[in-house]
Amino acid sequence: MNQLKTILPENIDWKPFAAFPPLVRLAVIAGQPSEPGPYVIRVKVPGGVKLMPHRHSEERIYTVIAGVFYIGVGEEFDSDKLEGYPPGAVIVLPGNTSHFHWAKSGEYIAQVTALGPLGFEYVNSKDDPRNENSQS
Repeated sequence: MNQLKTILPENIDWKPFAAFPPLVRLAVIAGQPSEPGPYVIRVKVPGGVKLMPHRHSEERIYTVIAGVFYIGVGEEFDSDKLEGYPPGAVIVLPGNTSHFHWAKSGEYIAQVTALGPLGFEYVNSKDDPRNENSQS
């Protein structure tokens, strides 16, 4: 029953994700993020989009696939704390670490490897798109 499974870039199924700003897309590559166990997802963030400070309960390993991945650590968005990482870079983020992203220099794609279930909590609930009653 175990068979080799491959996913080619052109077959990746990008979808909106409720916890992200509307233009951001997520693709499940392997596993099931909502379940216990390992998973791999990719996140595509268009140029200019910010992901405000948030945390994940699980430790995450980010691999930059394309573009420059900007990440900063802290409970408030501070562009001076952002560090940019090129394709191929790997970033290990401990669980429950408040951090933020900005697609400062254009679209980026990052791959996340972690053990589920995926957790996603904004530091400030007003930044959470899931709390919006209407689309702006």
